Amino acid sequence: MIDGIMQVASQVIETARQMNSLGINVNKSGNVSVRFQFHSVSGFLITPTGIAYDLLEPGDIVFVPLAADSLADILSDRLPSSEWQMHAQIYRQNSDIASIVHTHSACATALACQEMSIPPFHYMVAAAGGDHIPCVPYQPFGSMELAKVAASALSENIRACLLAHHGVIATGVDLNKALQLAVEVENLARCYLMVRQLGEPKLLDDRQMALVLKKFETYGKQK
Repeated sequence: MIDGIMQVASQVIETARQMNSLGINVNKSGNVSVRFQFHSVSGFLITPTGIAYDLLEPGDIVFVPLAADSLADILSDRLPSSEWQMHAQIYRQNSDIASIVHTHSACATALACQEMSIPPFHYMVAAAGGDHIPCVPYQPFGSMELAKVAASALSENIRACLLAHHGVIATGVDLNKALQLAVEVENLARCYLMVRQLGEPKLLDDRQMALVLKKFETYGKQK
């Protein structure tokens, strides 16, 4: 069990470091988590608060029980990310989500600071599971209010959202998929900002996006 948790913790650290090396996050902002079963307790492993990703060791990654109501319920030498409640609430409400990547990527965050969603200007918006990428209302960071609005947005197959005046949440069936989606959301945000400079964005209609979403059910899958 110890070897298993150290291996998964190492994967969390590598994902967090990739966020910065890929340019979708800076310094110690953002956070990463993955579902994990520790003995008989369901929960998740998450990056700690206040430690630079380059300095992290597997023992710094924090196990949080899904049933945790407060920091007193988390038995660890390190404090979890200030957004641990948001991760917990997302996992509680979405059983098919296994990993979460939260970034402050520049272009997506710029849209979030204007309280703007990403509409269907490009078919790859469907990569996030819906016909647009929503922006949830502002709530203070680290709050249960933020946890609830983020978790509610990530339902009905939506796998990414913007957090108003804050950043981005991307999820997946594993850490790699969540990271890939975070990169895709940032690329879409950058393209959308460019499109808006050219005039009123021309959007795909409901029928067109419904067809794209149908095609995405098998997109990129080998036999």
